[in-house]
Amino acid sequence: MAQKNPSAPKITPELKSRATKIVSILEKTYPRAKIVLWYKNNFELLVSVILSAQCTDKQVNKVTEKLFKKYHTVKDYATANQKEFEQDIRSTGFYRNKTKNVIGAAKMIIEKFGGKVPNTMEELLQLPGVARKTANIVLGNAFGIVEGIAVDTHMRRVNFRLGLTKQTTPEKIEQDLMALLPKEKWFNYTYYVIEHGRAICDAKKPLCKECQFNKLCPKNGVDPKFYK
Repeated sequence: MAQKNPSAPKITPELKSRATKIVSILEKTYPRAKIVLWYKNNFELLVSVILSAQCTDKQVNKVTEKLFKKYHTVKDYATANQKEFEQDIRSTGFYRNKTKNVIGAAKMIIEKFGGKVPNTMEELLQLPGVARKTANIVLGNAFGIVEGIAVDTHMRRVNFRLGLTKQTTPEKIEQDLMALLPKEKWFNYTYYVIEHGRAICDAKKPLCKECQFNKLCPKNGVDPKFYK
């Protein structure tokens, strides 16, 4: 369970109202928003999310289309040749660390969790390469378990711009959002925001004039680095 964040925003009626309006607009605008990574089982989901760090989902899907045909079981990953695997995933970036994490996670799953991806936050966080974002995505999509909110770069950027957080680290942003949003909204909220980040609230060139939130977004005073 996430620890209480002493820097969490004060939950005022105004901020609560802002969050409620934002969620409502996102739900209506992106009703079909969901994870876009391709996978056929829980371990493939885990692999995909690990590979998605600092990489687009589109590129990850391009890589895993071949990867999942080459490696079929958790044991296949656990016994994979490191150098060969590095080349298999090279285009996702940071491929050496990702290789160590995927192979290491596979070994731990076999040795400690009976060959199955664990279904608790505490256990998932023991796996190499797994922080809360990855754990939240796996828990929600694989097991229907919601313990938090997955925070990626889109979530960081969009929620800061919309004034729902002033934090810059994923853990603290997650805590702020968990304090603002009802739990039943946590899982879908990530995917609504990701869609909005891709379609409108771009990192370099946000389409503010076309944005559904142009009357809600406190653009004045936002740290310029969030527009770069």
